Amino acid sequence: MLDVIIGTGLRVLILIVSYIVTKTLGNKLITKLLHKSTNRHNLSKSRLLTLEKLILNIFSYVLLFLFISMLFSIFKVPIGPLIASAGVLGLAIGFGAQGLVSDVVTGFFILLERQIEVGEYITVAGYSGIVEEIGLRTTKLRSFDGTLNFIPNRHIESVSNHSRGTMRALVDIHINYESDLDQTLSILDAVCKQFQADQRFVEGPNVLGVNQLGERNITIRIVGQTKNMEQWSAERDIRKAVKLALTKDKIKNPYPQQTTRIIKDN
Repeated sequence: MLDVIIGTGLRVLILIVSYIVTKTLGNKLITKLLHKSTNRHNLSKSRLLTLEKLILNIFSYVLLFLFISMLFSIFKVPIGPLIASAGVLGLAIGFGAQGLVSDVVTGFFILLERQIEVGEYITVAGYSGIVEEIGLRTTKLRSFDGTLNFIPNRHIESVSNHSRGTMRALVDIHINYESDLDQTLSILDAVCKQFQADQRFVEGPNVLGVNQLGERNITIRIVGQTKNMEQWSAERDIRKAVKLALTKDKIKNPYPQQTTRIIKDN
């Protein structure tokens, strides 16, 4: 009896060690082969990351299934009746599993059509952020505040991909009605010409002109096309340069004012 327990325990230990070693070496081999394939077929980095995470995900599921099957065989648990029972149980909960099937099918078409890839900035299912992983069931999306969102693939009905092509950098500048409009436009045009040599910009930036006449200020719009994910830093730098240039030439920016009138009763 003791020999049987020791033998069974030893076989389980060997199986666990084999599982860990196979998973570690398999992950490294998959990653290595994918990187070689990238150099050979000229795949993009985002496509490589997408395929890598998906294949590693599938490999983990298959390896876990084999581990459980071999564990049952060690304890001499017949797998056939379990599979048959699972089939009957599967029919019983088939309606409940429709969501899972929908997740897998949707995930397959997302990968096939290359709607999104790892590392891209997207908006989907009410969330915006960077894609970290596209799995068979869920897609992981990291919001800019650091939140990691797990989105079931069946909820990915429409996608806004902000990482394909150039992006628009838009800056609105507000000035007082008392300011010299022609002088302000000339200053802004000079600032834009400085940024036209910036490598972040693909086109522009240019002063479009007066965009709005508000109750307290005039709005002048600057627009340019930047490389992907560079629009925000470009907008910040333009605002800073515009502020310094307007301050230097004594062009005032509007700010909330309140006028108080005191009427003395004679």
